[in-house]
Amino acid sequence: MVDRSAARPAAALAAAGVHPAKSRGQNFLVQPRIADRIVAAAGIAPSDEVIEIGPGLGILSERISRAAMRRFTMVELDRNLAAALASRFEADPRIRVLCADFLTLDLAVIVERPPVKIIGNLPFNAAAAILRRLCDFRPLVARMVLMFQREVGERIRALRGTSERSALSVFTALYWEIEDHFRVLAGSFHPRPKIDSEVIIFRPRAAMLLERSEERAVLEIVRAAFSAPRKSIRNPLARRFGLPPAAVAAALESIGLNPAARAAEFEVEQFVAITRALVACGVKP
Repeated sequence: MVDRSAARPAAALAAAGVHPAKSRGQNFLVQPRIADRIVAAAGIAPSDEVIEIGPGLGILSERISRAAMRRFTMVELDRNLAAALASRFEADPRIRVLCADFLTLDLAVIVERPPVKIIGNLPFNAAAAILRRLCDFRPLVARMVLMFQREVGERIRALRGTSERSALSVFTALYWEIEDHFRVLAGSFHPRPKIDSEVIIFRPRAAMLLERSEERAVLEIVRAAFSAPRKSIRNPLARRFGLPPAAVAAALESIGLNPAARAAEFEVEQFVAITRALVACGVKP
């Protein structure tokens, strides 16, 4: 079967009445080999339920639909694209198309039998927010294969001590383990973006590092720590919570951590320990 949306993306967009918007991060994948690789990475099995975020012209959807699976849901924000996809796949009873903003969806409502596999070429302007939203639904997910702008992908998977390490790196590591990643050249999209992209394959952490009741506090500590990434971690934490730097330093030293180190030098487990130490000192993030 020829995927005409990949062969003639401009014509497919025009037929759907869609004009790609830079403000919405609309860059449509048109490289069949990359689409094949993304879908293969999901490892779809006959019993699987699959959710695709931002199917766009359907180059991934076409390949997902060919797999033996139980259920397939596409979530597309653009009304015209959603209508075109619904018409294209209406004969397949396994498939449904939801015209919705994924950031406002309750995954627990649309998933029939978790855990599910999630695939998506995420819109550039919302990719990080979508990943954070997916963290809320980690127990419902078996595997994710998601595409990001390359610089965002590098921050997501950045290791301790690297220049790319950020709050996003730590947020991600609280919920997911990264199994693999690969680069996608800018020429694989229409319209062509200025930078390359990156596909990342995630699996949920087998065991959470923190209690559900601690999540908000840990995330607030991480945000505060990376608000001044070039400074010793005690300084942004002290400023954010109105504490003397010496008090923060003492809390860090009590759990064997160096208060003069920068936020990028700590492992995700250590941020959980920092949060507990500060809460024990009376901090209320």
